Amino acid sequence: LENSDFITLLNQASGDRKILSERLNLSADQQKYIDNSEPGEGLLIFENVVLPFSNPIPKNTQLYRIMTTRLSEVVEL
Repeated sequence: LENSDFITLLNQASGDRKILSERLNLSADQQKYIDNSEPGEGLLIFENVVLPFSNPIPKNTQLYRIMTTRLSEVVEL
């Protein structure tokens, strides 16, 4: 984290979330985006800018089939 110019945070476990929140000085509102967040939600951090995002990918798209990390949804080609 110390030498990262750009950070993307998705859902985090409570212990990790606490450490990251302290290190990155995240507000309680910002922490909501990495606490039990849905797929496609999180925080983008660049220098002093913390930008919450919500950008879910519809499941019925080719992009979703390429990007999913859910093993139960992966089909051999």
